[in-house]
Amino acid sequence: MQLNTLNAISPVDGRYFESVKHLSHYFSEFGLIRYRVQVEVEYILSLSAVLPELTDFPAHQIGEVRKIYKQFSENDAREVKEIEKTTNHDVKAVEYFLKKRFEAMNMGFLKEFIHFGLTSQDINNTAIPLSIKDFVQKEYLSTVEELIKAMNLYSKEWKDVTMLARTHGQPASPTKLGKEIAVFSARLEKQLNLLKTIPYSAKFGGATGNFNAHHVAYPEVDWHKFGDEFCQHLGLSRSFPTTQIEHYDNLAALFDNLKRINTILVDFSRDVWQYIAMNYFKQRIKEGEVGSSAMPHKVNPIDFENAEGNLGYANAIFEHLSSKLPVSRLQRDLTDSTVLRNIGVPLAHTIISFKSLSRGLSKIELNKAAIDTDLEDNWAVVAEAIQTILRKEGYPNPYEALKALTRKNEKITQQTISEFIDTLNVKDNLKKRLKEITPFNYAGV
Repeated sequence: MQLNTLNAISPVDGRYFESVKHLSHYFSEFGLIRYRVQVEVEYILSLSAVLPELTDFPAHQIGEVRKIYKQFSENDAREVKEIEKTTNHDVKAVEYFLKKRFEAMNMGFLKEFIHFGLTSQDINNTAIPLSIKDFVQKEYLSTVEELIKAMNLYSKEWKDVTMLARTHGQPASPTKLGKEIAVFSARLEKQLNLLKTIPYSAKFGGATGNFNAHHVAYPEVDWHKFGDEFCQHLGLSRSFPTTQIEHYDNLAALFDNLKRINTILVDFSRDVWQYIAMNYFKQRIKEGEVGSSAMPHKVNPIDFENAEGNLGYANAIFEHLSSKLPVSRLQRDLTDSTVLRNIGVPLAHTIISFKSLSRGLSKIELNKAAIDTDLEDNWAVVAEAIQTILRKEGYPNPYEALKALTRKNEKITQQTISEFIDTLNVKDNLKKRLKEITPFNYAGV
């Protein structure tokens, strides 16, 4: 059976494929092989600067050698997979693929320095962080920044819109809608800044992390310096000391940070959903769209629901990745290998959710009439303001007086508040000031 969007088991490769197909460049089998080829090519080029046997490396062919990964095709990846059928080892298959390419370029005399002294994890633990770094810098950051930009536009547009706040689900002191949106954009910006400080770490040091094979062959070379500079050349930070594999502590920190960003957006999705349910927001109607198979009137907040669902699913996988990857028995076990192949899955669901949120945000419209009605129906919220001013004036037991007024199963109106103020034993100018407080102007700074 030919895999397509109808028979794919994962919705990432099926229903949502069009939204995330660009991620295959980083996280598919093809992407992983291509990054492995890039690391192997850059490694032998770096070796040519320190090993005497490679001083005759043809400088005029460096550009052609780099084309092996820069122009890496699906046919090339299929060739590697065909070799793997014999080797039953994915990284060794890449090595043999490159040896064939070097022979075809009349550079076969150099081929034994491909993968020289390395273990497969030197390649995997360099290729994978390189792919994640490229994805975050080229795709992820700009996508989150677009969400923040959309939030900030709404925050600015609605900065003067007073609305009833709700704490514990109950009416509370009014706030500004723009400020409530800004809460989320500010949280996202802080987490994004933290994300940018996390290094992309690579393990590069031979079979057990000590450059054993390299050192025994070339004891005069400073291999730790070489490893550090090689990783820096790729834009990575080399971890040392390590076992045979990267300890993944920084990768775990990255996943935890991505999870926090997702959690903020879960919070945001639920709040917007609630505002839609309260009729504070309406949604633009798209011609031909159906909200319910049975109820023609419905316009569901599906974009925010899809975002919440995908964010939660992504976070469940991020949680496993960040807790599992830093744990490995003694110098090496293979539990990280199969888990690492799933890195693209939570990132894909994260991108799906971001796109859902962007789509949802583009549809919402302010329904100020509903917001104002809610304020008018909840005059009890000015009780906090009145009792605070009375405290300042030294009035006896103001909190208790307002509590007696408002904690009844009776509707508190503007008239109720006005009549209460008239009973207070205070100066007329203070009564006038208290009566000027309304749910519409009691929104703080």
